[in-house]
Amino acid sequence: MTVTIYSQASCSSSRKALKWLKENNISFKEKRVTSQPLTLNEFKEILSMTEDGTDEIIATNSNDYKNLNLDIDQLSIQELYEVIQAHPRMLRSPILIDEKRIQVGYNEMDIRRFIPRKVRAFELHAMQLAQES
Repeated sequence: MTVTIYSQASCSSSRKALKWLKENNISFKEKRVTSQPLTLNEFKEILSMTEDGTDEIIATNSNDYKNLNLDIDQLSIQELYEVIQAHPRMLRSPILIDEKRIQVGYNEMDIRRFIPRKVRAFELHAMQLAQES
């Protein structure tokens, strides 16, 4: 299972997530949205995996978002995609996805969901054994 990380070079959370993926030997491919724009299919895939739709992935505190003064709820998916193409820093970062999961932003506890289940079970068992001794 490979994780795709949509990152931004200037984002410290993106750098932390990349470092964590490497340290935990998680197979990943990186796409820097500022230099490699999202495809429409990638954008739709990300949106389809969110629980809160655009609220989850749009950085409403970004300068681009504030300067555009848009009501994104009134935009079609195609229109929003075109805005993000022109202003990729409007996306929160990093965005990590695999076949089943999405994580927006870097959270040290939540990112562990990308560790394979067998490895997590092994780690839990090892911790339990250590507590017993």
